Amino acid sequence: MTGFLEYLATALFAIAIIHTFSVPVFARLAHRNGPHAGLWHMLSEVEAVFGVWACVLLACMALVAGLGTMVEYVDTRNFTEPAFVFAIMVVAASRPILELVNMMVRVVARILPIRNELAMYFVTLSLVPLSGSFITEPAAMTLAALLLRDAYFRRPNQAGFKYLTIGVLFVNISIGGVLTAYAAPPVLMVANTFGWDSAYMATHFGWRAASAVIINAGVLTFICRTHLLNGEIGKNPDEKERPPVPFSVIAIHTAFLVGIVLSAHHPVIFLGFLMLFIGYAQAYARYQNPLLIREGLMVGFFLAGLVLLGGLQKWWLQDLLAGLSPFVLYWGATALTAVTDNAALTYLGSLVEGTDEVWRYMLVAGAVTGGGLTVIANAPNPAGFSILKGCFPDGAISPLKLLGAAAVPTLVAAAMFMIPKTF
Repeated sequence: MTGFLEYLATALFAIAIIHTFSVPVFARLAHRNGPHAGLWHMLSEVEAVFGVWACVLLACMALVAGLGTMVEYVDTRNFTEPAFVFAIMVVAASRPILELVNMMVRVVARILPIRNELAMYFVTLSLVPLSGSFITEPAAMTLAALLLRDAYFRRPNQAGFKYLTIGVLFVNISIGGVLTAYAAPPVLMVANTFGWDSAYMATHFGWRAASAVIINAGVLTFICRTHLLNGEIGKNPDEKERPPVPFSVIAIHTAFLVGIVLSAHHPVIFLGFLMLFIGYAQAYARYQNPLLIREGLMVGFFLAGLVLLGGLQKWWLQDLLAGLSPFVLYWGATALTAVTDNAALTYLGSLVEGTDEVWRYMLVAGAVTGGGLTVIANAPNPAGFSILKGCFPDGAISPLKLLGAAAVPTLVAAAMFMIPKTF
């Protein structure tokens, strides 16, 4: 039976969603430098929204049900994903890893039969998101966002170009991780339950996702071709007058990244790798950019808040999913993903009994299709949001403009995933 705490959690969850769409308002208030500018600035941080409202939930839970109940609830939540995103974000954003990825992007771009300015942009929005199927989506998001920030987003103004780019980036990251069974959070949550392995993902989801990623990146590159050809590809000012990164340092950083990816389900192990990595980065600081510790912690805080608030949404979300036909489920999952985490959505769907293969496919396909519509739709989105938001007016990304920019690439993904297949 649904109790008061479930209703309260749902109300706070709805308030948090409204809050995420209101951050530009708080950002403008913060920039006025009034007596409460600090408060407005905190409320304008999207990464803090769900964490703040989760704290409100825990305080109310302690008052209503007792401190013991609140502690028991927190202890039963799984915070592996927030911790993993923090760890992978810090390592993937390091200068040696960025140097390696940049070299790979340049090599592929030179092979393409188009101007280098266009090829670099296309590869960043296509190949890097697809690499998320192997290095995990959070790592791919971190790398793509940093490459875009340094090469394109440092240019002043040009908000329209930036919104179109981030819309395609978020959608392509969400669908680009489904070529394997371990890299995309919404797939990872159901792979064992549904009996899906990487071969199944590649044949049922992979080619559809890859086609949509290439179409989205190609169309946007064509639309923005004049802008890309007329503008200069920027450089990170921190790279001036610094020694090149030795191959040995790049290799060691890559080993840390691979170690964290392989231990993604074991927080004690990957956090141990992270501690060793921080020590190594400090020892070779001359080859490093400042580590994204603060940004990673904020993203982890956001996802932890989503875990706490989302954990009490089962009372309405699971029954809703169970009552939908496969076709309606697909579009329902796409829409629901925009206001819930897609991994939580697929997990709750996996608990529904008596489902067939078509229903399961539609659930997961809808969840990944809608993963680029909002910052809360997919776990890697807050990482990209945190890295790129400073390049937008008032230092904030408008959720409504992001939703509009992601709408067309989402429809492209939907068209590919709806191609008929006999299960």
